[in-house]
Amino acid sequence: MKILVVGSGGREHALAWKLLQSSQVEQVVCVPGNGGTANMNRCRNLCLAVDDFEGISNFALKEAINLVVIGPEVPLAKGITDYLNSKGLKVFGPTKAAAQIEASKVWAKTLMQEANIPTANCAVFNRPTPAKSYVKDHGVPIVIKADGLAAGKGVTVATTKNQAVEAVDAIFQGQFSKAGEFVLIEECLSGQEVSVLALTDGLTIRALLPAQDHKRIGEGDRGENTGGMGAYAPTPIATVNFMERVQKQVLEKTINALRARNIDYRGVLYAGLMVSASGEFKVLEFNCRFGDPETQVILPLLETPLEELMLACIEQRLEQMPPIAWKSGAAATVVAASGGYPQAYEKGKVITGITEAQAQGVTVFHAGTKLDRQLITDGGRVLNVTATGENFEQALRLAYAGIEQINFDRMYYRRDIGHRILDFGS
Repeated sequence: MKILVVGSGGREHALAWKLLQSSQVEQVVCVPGNGGTANMNRCRNLCLAVDDFEGISNFALKEAINLVVIGPEVPLAKGITDYLNSKGLKVFGPTKAAAQIEASKVWAKTLMQEANIPTANCAVFNRPTPAKSYVKDHGVPIVIKADGLAAGKGVTVATTKNQAVEAVDAIFQGQFSKAGEFVLIEECLSGQEVSVLALTDGLTIRALLPAQDHKRIGEGDRGENTGGMGAYAPTPIATVNFMERVQKQVLEKTINALRARNIDYRGVLYAGLMVSASGEFKVLEFNCRFGDPETQVILPLLETPLEELMLACIEQRLEQMPPIAWKSGAAATVVAASGGYPQAYEKGKVITGITEAQAQGVTVFHAGTKLDRQLITDGGRVLNVTATGENFEQALRLAYAGIEQINFDRMYYRRDIGHRILDFGS
């Protein structure tokens, strides 16, 4: 098989890496890829934009690509699957109509309410004045969300009324462009966040290993939200009983609700859950693609060939597949980020130490890198240093041993990934 992976981040590097482990996969082409995918055997980069649908289609048809895998949400929301399907290509990723579940938080919230899926109470506004009045009436903490895609930065958990009002103003004043035409204001839920990614062919839906990531930039889960500073899987709080409840109360209800709207959803459905101390959960958000950095800890534990699962989803025969097979143990990843991220940061910093890190036994997935005679930084989140082990302590210890070998100017990483399950104070 020849497979094309659309995207340039750590998630796409992990997808290409996993696909290439199969004896059935001859080559992977990444569009546009990064410095890591440029260096993998049987993998090459193609310099096209992720929304150049015609260019991607022409290449895939000319090169007889058997499967196209879409990584990021933006091309999905723009309809890349619809376009490529119309050209006769097999695509893993939901259609434009299905991708609304991530592209519009208001649309997703309405779906959840109609399907009686547990989620936070909310109100929707298209003007700032009533939104700010709602904040003043309901008090803090409160959650302010831009409706559309905002690269993981459109959510503010406001702990003061001034902070909430500033977030409302920022959204309506265009901080997130068209993503801010509507504002969703939600009750603030407390607990731990769990990411449940599931594969679906529109009829059957199967959960992957549950993961937890660390979204805040600062240690102790403080500071601004990011795309994710580290993750681990499978999270211990997602027990067998917990996952059975998520299957029935969230995953199956969502697929049924989509079908009721005549939406044929095939691909990944990502449910971000807030889990209370008592084990109750509510859906914070849905995503229409693999999570990042959760993918970087889920795929290293996957034993079933990934392309077989993807083709089963596309061909609507997931129910006929045997249960998904997993390796025992745990996986963890730590993100090396550019200094200043998630605000302004510089690119072009020379990266060293990856070979030394891999000698420790880790896998380094590239997120924001570029190969320009030498490997340089090209994004806010630069590398994902990933390790597996018999348990979380072993996996995290190995991941940190690896990241300590890596260096670039103003490199930053959190030193407490996994603090919810390991005591970093001892």
